[in-house]
Amino acid sequence: MTHLPNRIPVSVLVPAKDEELNLPACLESLAPADEIFVVDSQSGDRTAEIAADYGAKVVQFHFSGRWPKKKNWALDHLPFRNEWVLIVDCDERIPPALWDEIAQAIQNLALNGYYLNRRVYFLGRWIRHGGKYPDWNLRLFRHAKGRYENLHTDAAPNTGDNEVHEHVVLEGTAGYLTTDMLHIDYRDLYHWLERHNRYSNWEARVYYNLLNGMDEAGTMGDRTTHWWSNAIQRKRFLKRLWVRLPCRPLLRFVLFYILRFGFLDGHAGYTYARLLSQYEYQISVKLYELQKLNGRLNPVKKN
Repeated sequence: MTHLPNRIPVSVLVPAKDEELNLPACLESLAPADEIFVVDSQSGDRTAEIAADYGAKVVQFHFSGRWPKKKNWALDHLPFRNEWVLIVDCDERIPPALWDEIAQAIQNLALNGYYLNRRVYFLGRWIRHGGKYPDWNLRLFRHAKGRYENLHTDAAPNTGDNEVHEHVVLEGTAGYLTTDMLHIDYRDLYHWLERHNRYSNWEARVYYNLLNGMDEAGTMGDRTTHWWSNAIQRKRFLKRLWVRLPCRPLLRFVLFYILRFGFLDGHAGYTYARLLSQYEYQISVKLYELQKLNGRLNPVKKN
């Protein structure tokens, strides 16, 4: 195995589509990595050209419309030359101090992966409250030991070709790194709204599956949910309760803006809370549509 001199032996996977605004800053932050793959989806802008200019290996992904989506496909098919892989979205940055941690962390033989804490910026401000921070994501792991879970959302239309909120299922134990990964999207709010319109299709299907007892069937890894287990399973446990609550759009605003102190993030926090409430409403009406189409209106109060 040949590594570039003075580079950290990590292969980075960057899923992309029409990301010419975000990609340069992202790739600049990835300079310490030994290898970078940009997996593009036939972008109509300069994404592929920019990636090549920065020395990344550009691979085009052609989505079949079924599982696997982009990240799992890349994990299964790309010829990574390093044992460790790091997943980074185009609107994310890896600061130098985090690279220093990564260089040390991958030498630990006892762990197979690491959670990175994401610091989200919105309208130019760090969204520190509302439950958005800390925001732990399993992004660094031994390539052979992790894959994204399949939540059986293939039937959800117009969700895109990339995984939405699926978690990486890891074989073995994971640790936590202390330096934040930065999430800074240079695109305008149109793209936030467009992206979350697609995400709400996916979320509605996840809600539908949860309400109809389909969440534990045929998935990768242990899908049992307990409040007292790890952070991911606690989140799943709460989601199974959440989908059965009435007035979810209002509850989401109150939870984010008031109970979790989102108001401390000023105008950006208020705007984010309103948009999350709107997002929850989109999920609710799409869930209602799914239930009607499938003749399975469950005994839950509709918003």
